[in-house]
Amino acid sequence: MADVVGSPIERPNTYELLAQRLLQLIASREIAPGAPIPSERELVERFGVGRSSVREALRVLESKGLIFQRGKGRFVVSEPRNPLNSSLQVLLDLQAVDVGELFEVREVLEGETAAFAAERRTDEDILAMAESIDAMDSSLVSGSAEEYIDADLQFHLALARASRNRIALHMMHAVREILRRSLVALYDVRGGPARSVAHHRQILDAIIAGDSAEARKRMHEHLRQVKAEAGKASS
Repeated sequence: MADVVGSPIERPNTYELLAQRLLQLIASREIAPGAPIPSERELVERFGVGRSSVREALRVLESKGLIFQRGKGRFVVSEPRNPLNSSLQVLLDLQAVDVGELFEVREVLEGETAAFAAERRTDEDILAMAESIDAMDSSLVSGSAEEYIDADLQFHLALARASRNRIALHMMHAVREILRRSLVALYDVRGGPARSVAHHRQILDAIIAGDSAEARKRMHEHLRQVKAEAGKASS
């Protein structure tokens, strides 16, 4: 306890400071819900920071459900923030949740979300999901785990938006960081990322066809496969 009490307080990183500044702009409604966040280049010039700091700050705000991605590199301010994020973050910090529980919740949530998306999606939703899958595929060639994981998360968030169920979208944002951690381990499972890309295409095909039962089935198959691979990765 003495070591913890006596340890120095770390200074915020540049991206954390930038995230706080952007949060202030959102809270004051200088950037209102539905309005676009300035581009990476504009943020770099306005705040005098590097692109990596800008990207990390945007990722922080996105993980909290404050902004969401609409198209490549474009972010928009979300509706009022998601209170689930903070409570699940506490569970994560206390290591009071595990990967098995995550996949149980995902199967319940995302199976029905995929079914709703098949019934309610727009052309813009389909484009967002397709772009995410293409980004996943491209990252397999470049070998970038970070790009692959970001694209994977973007697909599932785009699917949740396509469901037109705001609670489902809030819940996906809430489990985002827990999900990210599991995807980091899964990326190294031999053949796993390529299988996942194929599964995502099957899910999207069902959504495009408007087949809710098939979309639900494909999502369940995907999550069960990933859960099995997660077990191999942890063993």
